[in-house]
Amino acid sequence: MGALVLHVEDELDIVAAVEYGLRRAGFDTCFATSGADALTMLEGGVAPDVVLLDVMLPDLSGIEVCRRLRADSAWRDVPIVMLTARTEENDRVAGFEAGADDYVVKPFSVRELICRVRAHARRAGKEPAA
Repeated sequence: MGALVLHVEDELDIVAAVEYGLRRAGFDTCFATSGADALTMLEGGVAPDVVLLDVMLPDLSGIEVCRRLRADSAWRDVPIVMLTARTEENDRVAGFEAGADDYVVKPFSVRELICRVRAHARRAGKEPAA
């Protein structure tokens, strides 16, 4: 079993492209289309090794979800990669201040994103399946 990536994104075309790429790279994946759904999944026992988190979600912002994960000892050390169309310096700083480990701006290269996820998983001691 490979490292598990939780992808929190409300744009289903992005979910499909990223999930396809991650699975081909050996990762296991699951996704949520809202911040509340992601938090419910985590409370229900989903244990991701890396979280991909969109900033602009239909309910809770990705920034708020990130803050909640960092405030919970169970999720404090899980790498979080923010994905967003927001490109201003203030937006990036807010993501890092909330606890994000990385910040990727849309549109992005799926290949580069997978490399970043692999690097974060490796640093967390998790590897994708061979």
